[in-house]
Amino acid sequence: MSNFEQFHFDFYQSNYTIDDQEEGYNSYGSNENLYGSRKSQRGEPPPASAFAPSEMLLSSQSYTGQILQPTYSPDTLSHLSYAEGFDEEPPLLEELGINFEHIWQKTLTVLNPMKPADGSIMNETDLTGPMVFCLALGATLLLAGKVHFGYVYGMSAIGCLAMHALLNLMSVPGVSHGCVASVLGYCLLPMVILSSSAVVFSLQGIPGTLLALFIIGWCSLSASKIFTSALAMEGQQLLIAYPCALLYGLFALLTVF
Repeated sequence: MSNFEQFHFDFYQSNYTIDDQEEGYNSYGSNENLYGSRKSQRGEPPPASAFAPSEMLLSSQSYTGQILQPTYSPDTLSHLSYAEGFDEEPPLLEELGINFEHIWQKTLTVLNPMKPADGSIMNETDLTGPMVFCLALGATLLLAGKVHFGYVYGMSAIGCLAMHALLNLMSVPGVSHGCVASVLGYCLLPMVILSSSAVVFSLQGIPGTLLALFIIGWCSLSASKIFTSALAMEGQQLLIAYPCALLYGLFALLTVF
């Protein structure tokens, strides 16, 4: 038993005493006091991070406004001026290039081949009316029992490319693809009238053939008149009307047969 007590005492025996712990604590406090006294002698305040967290430091910025009356910075003023500028913006249809007044004027110009065309309006690349007229032509052909949407769009694309190449060879200023597609599409409106007639009665006869020839002349005359006024090609209307008549003749064949 005495051997076990001697072993237990030897196992927990250490050189570290309470006096050494108190001495270390006093030395740590003296170092802190020495560091603080040096800071006070230099006249430097203690760091703020030692007493407050970073969130409090960020929120301690000066606020110059009053309660319920926030201050306006240059950024907020710029946002307010931008918001007020919404009233001065153009309408959405005008930004998209859809002008119903110009569409109506172009439609009236096509319906009246003897009316002089406004070159400034006809030189626009407006494809709203042509898309509507192409869909109307395909829909009326569908009512007549003919599913020819692919033929309508295919011949329209090939005809626009061929007319674009021809007009660039004949005119000095040249013309864009959009202008050619716009004019040819608007002049497709009389062909929609012919396809609507095919819904009511058959065009495979002498009256239908005469009506088809009249519609072809109407479309080609309107298209050639618009091209000559927009491209300043006076005296060349018949030269332009011939390829236009060939193009609209294909649409007439789709409608009659």
